[in-house]
Amino acid sequence: MADYAKTAAGVLAGVGGEENVQSLVHCATRLRFVLKDEAKADGAAIKAVPGVITTAQAGGQYQVVIGNDVPEVFAEIGKISKLGAGADGSSTEAGPKGNLFNRFISMISAIFTPALWALAGTGLLKAFLAAAVTFGWISTETSTYIVLNALSDAFINFLPMALAITSARYFKANEWTSLAIAGALVYPTITGLVGAPDLTFFGIPFTMVSYVSSVIPIIVIVWLQSHAEKFLYAKLPGAIRRFVTPMIVVLVAVPLVFVVIGPISDIVGSALGDGIGWVFKNAPWLGGAIMGGLWQVFVIFGLHWGLVPLFQLEFQTTGQILLLGPVFAAVLAQAAAVAGVWVRARNKNLKSLAAPATLSGFLAGITEPAIYGINLPLKRPFAFGIAGGALGGAIIALGGVFSKAFVVPSGLALPALFGNGNMIMLVLGLAVAIVVPFLLTAIVGFKEPAEDTAAPAAAAGNDVLVLAPVDGTVVPLSEVPDAAFADGSLGRGVAITPRSGAVYAPFDATVVAAFPTGHAFGLRHADGTEVLIHIGIDTVKLAGEHFTTKVTAGQQVKAGDLLVEFDGDAILRAGYDLTTPVVVTNPDLYPAVRDEASGPIAHGEPLFTAVSVDSVAGVR
Repeated sequence: MADYAKTAAGVLAGVGGEENVQSLVHCATRLRFVLKDEAKADGAAIKAVPGVITTAQAGGQYQVVIGNDVPEVFAEIGKISKLGAGADGSSTEAGPKGNLFNRFISMISAIFTPALWALAGTGLLKAFLAAAVTFGWISTETSTYIVLNALSDAFINFLPMALAITSARYFKANEWTSLAIAGALVYPTITGLVGAPDLTFFGIPFTMVSYVSSVIPIIVIVWLQSHAEKFLYAKLPGAIRRFVTPMIVVLVAVPLVFVVIGPISDIVGSALGDGIGWVFKNAPWLGGAIMGGLWQVFVIFGLHWGLVPLFQLEFQTTGQILLLGPVFAAVLAQAAAVAGVWVRARNKNLKSLAAPATLSGFLAGITEPAIYGINLPLKRPFAFGIAGGALGGAIIALGGVFSKAFVVPSGLALPALFGNGNMIMLVLGLAVAIVVPFLLTAIVGFKEPAEDTAAPAAAAGNDVLVLAPVDGTVVPLSEVPDAAFADGSLGRGVAITPRSGAVYAPFDATVVAAFPTGHAFGLRHADGTEVLIHIGIDTVKLAGEHFTTKVTAGQQVKAGDLLVEFDGDAILRAGYDLTTPVVVTNPDLYPAVRDEASGPIAHGEPLFTAVSVDSVAGVR
């Protein structure tokens, strides 16, 4: 396994240390340094660093060619220095694009990803602890239980604090200020005000709702924080901006949540609760479908808190909670959907995350890892969970099933429903809620993200035909005016001098890298072949000008799908060479190419064949 930290440290030392670096960005294959004194760079030492292919000096930049692993090495340099943060070209992926729903899902996924394993691990611990209590292995009165419960419950209880950090990184806000805001939302005396009457802030009345385990409020307020900080940093004198900015942000942001977001959540939630209560009274099946289908959606937006008082009111007046039965269907349906992902997924990271998410969802009703880490980003499993929950919830409601205790819906909490209402309808409803999303997810499937790890090994003799991605004239790599491409350091292949301004996918593939600058794309074939298409030489310096990207990283494309459009004439007028290398970048699996085309070519015509390691004998 590559040691990116060692490579980063060696490169940084070789260029003369951080103090000799004026700026650093990276493109598809190389680190691009602007050095204060290029004489201090030790080219021989840099080339000897494991992971470095070669070096080049061009356009006022000292370039260190790394290849596919350049984002990882760049990230490691950022950990041991102050270089690269926020620089153009420092990200290999474009920001979220598409409609608002897709952008929302992309944002939620990016914000939750760093916290997913902690959520999954503590959720699984919660499930095991709940099982131990159910089977009488441990008493809730013991100090052992209290400690274990805190270990398993603390992270999700203080989830806004974790999301404050990841949201700040996503929106480029100050993490510590975000943490201060989140801490105020879950501060013990603040949570103690939940439900208290006649609350005011400088005479402004407000309603306190619980922000424990909440998601949306902290994300919204950190987004506002990021804009406020930019404004304040631009306006405040340098002598005071460092401490006055967080003071002002916290002073405004926290009351804004309490006075605006809290009351809105309370009003919408209360209206939602009243409406669902009316529906349950007049059309129980419809109420069950709404609760079973949309409960997890309510949770995402914090609207479920408006229903909790309705649960409590029903219990106080009747000694039972009719509305709670369908929620079991909602929870188990999302757990079943992620179980379908666990069964069907080929992505190793996805499978390893789906396993504990399935167990914690079924056993303890902890669905956050499943929803935010898997079902919602993949879209289809979340929709299948909604469908299964709605059907199961309708059936359970028709059976008049109720709970005699206020419990967290989960597999282990099912005894709260036993003997209360029509048990046949309960079993049927739960079966539908579990089977429908599981089968839909496992059979219909979903679009998997690209593997973050190395590509799978190529099958014996599994050569891959690479089609021309652009109209033009084929030229040998040796004629490319860039040493790293010309000598084959970055991979085998050919280059094309374009005669049109559109680049297409050369085979069915996953887009593993789509630079926001639009100048380069990394594609991975299902059989493991990885191909880099690099439009022009040094065109990363255009910072996206004259390029219009049509795809994003992680997207699945078919051969002939449009990847990017570019204005070739404008790029040439700007002084850049448009020669476009097309190279195979994983020589450990595909060490050679054959049947290279020559002369004029149109996109979609055979360009060359990538030869797998098992059939490379005799191929030069």
